[in-house]
This record gives sequence, C-alpha cells and structure tokens, in this order.
Amino acid sequence: MHPYLSHLECPICHRHYRLEEVSYTCPTCGEAGTLDIVYDYERLRQDITPEQISAQTAPESLNLWRYRPLLPVLDDAFIPPLHIGWTPLLRAPRLAAALEVKEIWLKDEGRNPTASLKDRASAMVAARAAEIGAEVITTASSGNAAAALAGVCASVGIRCVIFVPHTAPQAKITQLLVYGATVFLVKGTYDDAFDLSVQAAKEYGWYCRNTGMNPFTTEGKKTAAFEIAEQLGWTAPDVILVSVGDGNIIAGQYKGFYDLYQMGWIDRMPRLIGVQAEGSSSMVRAWAEERDPVSMTVEPATTVADSISVGLPRDRVKAMRAVRATNGSYLSVPDTAILAAIPELARAAGVFAEPAASTVLAGLHRALETGLVGHQERVALLITGHGLKDIKSAIASVEAEGKIAHPVEPSMDGVRQLAKELGLA
Repeated sequence: MHPYLSHLECPICHRHYRLEEVSYTCPTCGEAGTLDIVYDYERLRQDITPEQISAQTAPESLNLWRYRPLLPVLDDAFIPPLHIGWTPLLRAPRLAAALEVKEIWLKDEGRNPTASLKDRASAMVAARAAEIGAEVITTASSGNAAAALAGVCASVGIRCVIFVPHTAPQAKITQLLVYGATVFLVKGTYDDAFDLSVQAAKEYGWYCRNTGMNPFTTEGKKTAAFEIAEQLGWTAPDVILVSVGDGNIIAGQYKGFYDLYQMGWIDRMPRLIGVQAEGSSSMVRAWAEERDPVSMTVEPATTVADSISVGLPRDRVKAMRAVRATNGSYLSVPDTAILAAIPELARAAGVFAEPAASTVLAGLHRALETGLVGHQERVALLITGHGLKDIKSAIASVEAEGKIAHPVEPSMDGVRQLAKELGLA
C-alpha cells in the first residue's frame, strides 16, 4: 500500500473506495463520477518538504517522478524510462508587453517525448498497468493521448490498441503507427471512439486509459501544476488559462494545486480559466447557465482544434469544480482567433503550438477584453501540444495572413532584387 495514499473519492456522492476496490469511475454515480485519488495530507506535511523536492538536481530526477511521494506509485514501482515532465516554464516578456500584462509565463508541454502534455497521464497509467499486470492498454483519442500512450507503451513493451476518429490529423495517426500501436480508425466522432474503446476494454479485459475515466490520468497531469509552482519558487500565479475538451487537464491542474495547498506548500490557489472553441463549448454553456455538469448530454462539436473537439466532456464534474472552486470562469473563442494565435505565440515567444494549445492565448485576449484577467496579474498559459502535431492548421494560420515563401533566382542579383522589393535593403 502506498504510504501516503488515503482513498478514492467520488466528487459527486463523496463515497470513499479503496484503490484495489474500483478501477475507473464511481460504481454509484456512473461515468460522470470520475474519481479523485486522495492522500494523507497531514502525514505528507510531516514527512516531506518542498525543499526536499527542490534539492533533487541530478539529471535523472528532472522529470515528473521527482514528485513520487505525491503520486499513486510505490517506491519500487516500475516506471517508464522516457524523460517525461520538467518542461520549461518560459517567461514571455514581449508577449506580456504587447498585451499590457504584468507577467506571462508559458508552460511548454510540447517538449515532452511525444510532444504533448498527455505523456504525463500515459506514463502514470503505464506504471499502474505494470503494477496490476495488464498486458494490453487501450484508449480513445483525437490524437495526442493516443500518441502519448503509443510512445510510452513502446518504451516498456506493453501492447496498446487505439481508437481514433477518422478526422484526426494525419501527422498524429502516423505517430501512432510509427510507435507500433494497433489503430482502429473510427468512422465517427471522438465520442463514438470513446464509447467503443470502453466496450472493447470490457469485452477483452484490456486496461483502459481513457481521459476522464481512469483516475490515474488526473494524477499524471497534475504534475504540470507541481512544476509550475516549483519553478516559481513554490508560489502560484494569479491565474492559469487551460484549453478544455474532456476536462481532464483543467481537473488535473486543480488537483495539483489543491494537493500543494493542502500541504501548505503554496499559500493560495490560482484562478483557473477554461478556454473552449466556440464550436465545442458545452462547458462554457453549462457554466453560464449554472447547470449541474452531471446532467450534460452530447452536443455537436466541430473545431479546427481537434484535441479539444468533444461533444460530451467526460471529466465534466471535476472540470467544473476546478473553475468554481477557484473563482475562475469558462469562455470560448472562434476558430479564426485560435488560428491567429499560432503565429502570434510563435513570433512573440518562440513557441510553436498546435490549435488546442494556442487556444489559451486567444482566450487570454478575450479574458483581458472582458475583465476576467487584470493587466496587473501574473498569468500562466498551459501550452499543451507542439505545432507540428497539426501542420495543416499551422499552414492555414499563415495563409490567412497572406504569408508566403518568396521564390528567388540562384544568384546574388536575385537576392538583391528581392531584398529591395521586401524593404530589406
């Protein structure tokens, strides 16, 4: 038994379960009851300090496993060998100046092995799979979670079966095949793929990684919050903007900061703002109407940001809690703003983001316009995935500006002529 793990708890009915008692969601509340893994915070306060964590400076400790006491894995647990986590928290002074914000930080999750934050969740799930002796792991994904699982499984020799909607970007599907995953290309939506993966997991006994279903995914994603706090000297920014699809990432950031706050390692919780695409914004509507997220049903979802194109957010209860409990909010932005934010982020801060990741910058513009974020605040943007994940959208983002590559003759005369035309000489 993990020395600091207390129990699993449903965020709806608040029933407690032992870790070995339940694999996925609350047996009473069903699929909406995505469980929290709860720790003995008093014992953690007594035994572990933030100084002990920060004292780990060896290269092999600069990853998510530096937080082992705060994670649901035993000291002798098998963990994947890939270097996942400890991604940079980049200060973006030029972006902050352009937006007239006191301070902007970018948590660049594109630096992970398969180029997205989802590596964190897949590493945690793979560690759990090894612990329980699972031979096959399955998941549904629009691309990033699938690539993360495929990469992690390849590193440890566990077979994985991926259910992906046929609309997923080709670059993401190619990643899965390169890693050797078995790919089921579903002729339907992400929600169709999700349901099929759950049914297949039940029928064949596969271990299911699905976001907003497996509680270990939240535990992996919360490590990004741990890192933000540690990289800021064990403090929290005023506000963090997170793109939202299934809701598991924002739920994970809340869980990470909540754990730190319970242990007294930070003195306050940051406000969490969830940003959705207008074409996939069910959480925004539920927030505005003050609805119970349990009652949400599948809605149409269409957006260029495929990673957050979700008809029914599976971790909707914890995603709503993340915003309500921190006095945050939800907002939505159009696809045009999402695409425009890709080159804006790249040119102002040197970070190349896929559409779901650039969504937070579009959201920051909107939050500043509406007063949800003040100009004197310290803001963190969670950049969840690299731009090469979806090169088609990157191309569209610069084509919308009329940007082109300029043909030139293979001579200095040609260069001189073009430089003159472009105002460079």
